Amino acid sequence: MPSLWKRITFSTASVLCVLSAVLLVVALSTERWVTGRILCKTGVEIVNASRPEMDQFIGDIYYGLFQGGKAKKCGLGRRRSKIYIFPKLVQTLNGGLHIMVILFLLVAIGFALVSLSFCIYNARKVPYQSIKGPKGLYLWNCIAALFGALGVLCFLAAVRHHRLTERVANYRENLFVLVVLDDSLDWSFWLGVGSIATHFAVCGVVAMSRIKMPKPEPKKPEEPTISALDLLY
Repeated sequence: MPSLWKRITFSTASVLCVLSAVLLVVALSTERWVTGRILCKTGVEIVNASRPEMDQFIGDIYYGLFQGGKAKKCGLGRRRSKIYIFPKLVQTLNGGLHIMVILFLLVAIGFALVSLSFCIYNARKVPYQSIKGPKGLYLWNCIAALFGALGVLCFLAAVRHHRLTERVANYRENLFVLVVLDDSLDWSFWLGVGSIATHFAVCGVVAMSRIKMPKPEPKKPEEPTISALDLLY
């Protein structure tokens, strides 16, 4: 049976593993990986809009790994539309890279759950094989962090080097050309980054489990002292 300190540390590591998996699931299912502003270039050119009138042609866009939305303004008011990455839009993007992002994050979730099972095992039993102990936890968490980082970096490459936002914004736009004024990574993306940091926190907690806490020693009863006067009596 593990000591109380080890049960506490491995239980904390279990909570962190659950948190990492939850962060990735939420990141995958939400639509705020990227947000930005889009300009209706065609509308500006038609009416030859000047600086004060530009606000009538600036809309916004947001999207995630599966869907999103945009609101374009081309001088006819705000028009909102929904964006669905699958099944057709992904064909106009760098589809292989986009699917790799999703696969990497799914694999990271899988290894986070493997790490969770090892944390629960170590909190309940003392493993006889080193791979089932802290060394195994270091391994699984490093692998989960690696795949999470690969997914995040692939998405970042798609946004910065493959003009992902511009391609998403102009999908099925036959009459208007939309230009991305600015785009930024939003909270869904940073949830993925937070999941990676959580795995390093798990490794830190597992390392703390190796610390040997001092055990309280029972106090010995004091032996009565016999003086010379006591012997006279």
